[in-house]
Amino acid sequence: MTKVRKAVIPAAGLGTRFLPATKAQPKEMLPLLDKPAIQYVVEEAVRAGLTDIIIIIGRGKHAIVDHFDRSFELEHFLEAKGKFDELKLVREISDMASIHYIRQRDPLGLGHAVAAAEGHVGDEPFAVLLGDDLIVENTRLLQEMLGVHEKYGRSVLGAMEVSRDEISLYGCIEPELVEDEHLARVRSIVEKPAPEEAPSNLAAIGRYVLTPEIFDCLRRTQPGVGGELQLTDAINLLAQEQAVYAFVFEGGRFDVGNKLDYLKATIELATGRDDIGKEFRDWLAGFVERKKLI
Repeated sequence: MTKVRKAVIPAAGLGTRFLPATKAQPKEMLPLLDKPAIQYVVEEAVRAGLTDIIIIIGRGKHAIVDHFDRSFELEHFLEAKGKFDELKLVREISDMASIHYIRQRDPLGLGHAVAAAEGHVGDEPFAVLLGDDLIVENTRLLQEMLGVHEKYGRSVLGAMEVSRDEISLYGCIEPELVEDEHLARVRSIVEKPAPEEAPSNLAAIGRYVLTPEIFDCLRRTQPGVGGELQLTDAINLLAQEQAVYAFVFEGGRFDVGNKLDYLKATIELATGRDDIGKEFRDWLAGFVERKKLI
């Protein structure tokens, strides 16, 4: 079995949920404390051993390329000023992985973005990490999914239970348990069903380990509303032809394209920091108490 070595990070979306902040900067570059959101995703891939990374970009995404490139002027300035801790942080960004970029010329959906990576991925299994979904460091979701793939040799989706009211925001999985409550075979998956039509409340979230057969399924998938090619539809086709698994996990995930989750993620990260965590937790506790009096 071919070991998973590559990760695809689609980052060509327009980020309309965060306008006007994303009018002139990519949504993936919105800061969570002192890092842009996409850096957390790249670091997650690297922790799982995936250091060959393809980022799918579109128009106006040059800031992403610049962020992961070397900045010789900045490095020279920091070195001259004796700011060696900051210099180490800056250099680590460009040294952590081999990053490649593919231009998605038209915004034709997630499936179209993943299909654009076929030339680089080739005939290998690979991971897909959506930049909107932040998985906290101690969750180890991707490592667990890679373990399932190594055991079964098939595609694996990250999944979590959501409320019936929320299921219409996700790809919804019809599951069949195969081991325990954490692993199910995907009988089918449907994109954003109405709550009353959803086969379950198990949602696919933005982590996938896919076999290369997904590219043939994408070619055979018809575009949907707005001409967009849905990855969910291709996975559903794949699930009818070979086993596809869902690894079910709890917590540790934030949709940073959602304003409320973005704030929650910021607080989660800040309270866990060694440098500012305690002081911030103390301030936050006092803030909550003051608000109770209003």
